[in-house]
Amino acid sequence: MSHVYVLVGQPNSGKTTLYNWLTGSNYKTVNYPGSTIEYSMGAIDLKHGTNKTFVDTPGTYSLIPKSPDERVTSQVLYDNEQTKNAYCILVIDGLHLERQLTLVYQMKQAGIQFGIVVTMVDLLKAQNTQIDFEKLSHLLNVPIDLFNGQTGEGIDKIIAGLPLTNENTLRQKISWTYLDFQRARIEAMEDIEKVMRPTQAHDISKFTKKLDSLFLGSFGFVFFFLIMTFLFASLFWFSTPFSDLIENVFAFLSTKIETSYPDSFLALFVSQGIVASFAAVLVFVPQILFLFLGLGFLEASGYLPRAAALIDHPLQKIGLGGRSFVPVLSGFACAVPALMATRNISSKRDRMITAFIIPMMSCSARLPVYGLLLLFLFPDNAFLVGLVFAGLYFLSLMFGAIASLVISKIVKPSRDQFFMMELPLYRRPRWRILVKQALSKTKSYVVRAGPIIIVFAVVLWLGAQFPRINNQAPDLADSYIGQLGHFMEPVFKPMGIDWRVGVGLISAFAAREVFVSSIAVTFKVTAAEDQQEHDLLQVMNQAKFADGTPVFTVGSVLGLIFFFMIALQCMTTVATQIRESGSQKFAWGQLVILNVVAYVGAVVINQVYTLFF
Repeated sequence: MSHVYVLVGQPNSGKTTLYNWLTGSNYKTVNYPGSTIEYSMGAIDLKHGTNKTFVDTPGTYSLIPKSPDERVTSQVLYDNEQTKNAYCILVIDGLHLERQLTLVYQMKQAGIQFGIVVTMVDLLKAQNTQIDFEKLSHLLNVPIDLFNGQTGEGIDKIIAGLPLTNENTLRQKISWTYLDFQRARIEAMEDIEKVMRPTQAHDISKFTKKLDSLFLGSFGFVFFFLIMTFLFASLFWFSTPFSDLIENVFAFLSTKIETSYPDSFLALFVSQGIVASFAAVLVFVPQILFLFLGLGFLEASGYLPRAAALIDHPLQKIGLGGRSFVPVLSGFACAVPALMATRNISSKRDRMITAFIIPMMSCSARLPVYGLLLLFLFPDNAFLVGLVFAGLYFLSLMFGAIASLVISKIVKPSRDQFFMMELPLYRRPRWRILVKQALSKTKSYVVRAGPIIIVFAVVLWLGAQFPRINNQAPDLADSYIGQLGHFMEPVFKPMGIDWRVGVGLISAFAAREVFVSSIAVTFKVTAAEDQQEHDLLQVMNQAKFADGTPVFTVGSVLGLIFFFMIALQCMTTVATQIRESGSQKFAWGQLVILNVVAYVGAVVINQVYTLFF
């Protein structure tokens, strides 16, 4: 029989560090039923026996929930059949006893059987703070153990003291007023005074104060910009070699399959359908892994809470909060890891608004599309191309801010919404834990979003291969995809484009960067790779409608640029949105809204240009 224990504590209290020491690597991260909030479950390390299971709940400041994370913790304590009678381990940061003892009083009032584990004891010793925890245990009538998260000291005693049975007491939900919290703070101060031993304390926060004078001072935003720039630039530095390796390995595998079975449709399906689809999933993995490693480092070191507090006020102007800045900036690299990063936003409203505007950020997949279209507009002016290129990034940020403002006016903040975050001391992160957590989150992307991406990519490929004639693939114009393009040409015509460009737009739903190669195929560009871009620009200049009017004009190209800036075409993003939001309605609604706005804007731009120029 397995005995279940629930870990509860405030954010940054050391709860997850204790959990990692208890479970080693034998744990899994899961979603709470009916919620997108994650919590972890794990069995105890083998050297301690395998009959104990631990649940690491989201951090909570109170048993009266104010955020989605706190509501999940409340549900674990009161409603879940597996855990509502489980013994609890309340984790308290020893450096902030006064604020964190409030949870002790609440859990006692709620009738929850629990023990206390005090963390940060190494820092208490470093600043020469001496507290009689044995006396405090008697005062509170709750067992107290001490734990050093850096060395694991105290873990054996904690495990040995866990009861194998728990009293089946009826837990009751509590309701505190502001005055109740004030009384609890006063009671906490009185209890701490009774157990504090007079000593000459050392101020261990000097290092933290010095860094905060830089990071939160007059140049705080400068350091914030530099740190974030380095973080997202490093995604390309570190991930590009691995992404290139993945692409090369799968390209080699595809070529090997096709050359081994040259006349086999099944081999073609495996190489260009299955293998290429797997490559489309795995090519994002290095970016996701390094993003979570970077965010994990900033959070474990203590900087991320400060960055959120720093940027909170400016983001409030456009209806967001401080925790939204990392996901929004991540969107400039790739929307997939950016959406996954919204998990750190406790406000459901802020998380929804952030997730909605992320696809509008100019991700790396748009770069080849922008490059082709801008070269068409400015064929002999590299400086102007670069200048407009940079301007597109600012435009996407501006459009995202406008969208955020509009949504924030529609979706009002709840009355109990607040921004509260403990600013911990700066500490050296534990790399083993960071790597393990980053790998766990990356695996979550591959396992849950991957199948949806693969299915869509395979369907798109099959659409270009049928109907087959004499076991040969049809011309693209005669394929099912081509037929769909012809059918939809009346929709594309107001944008100033024909069915061939329309097929490129449809193909871009697998991945935006596919647009360029699709245009090359539909316009029959067969030049060598190093000349293809030049020849493609020539063909674009010569492309005509049936009535002889040009397909690519300044108006239609500007409309295409606007379309790619706003439209949500990446099905990888849609799959991830379904996974992260837990709502197909929200994900498909976002897909429709952004594409309709992009289409209407492209039509207006083309029609206005045609009318006046």
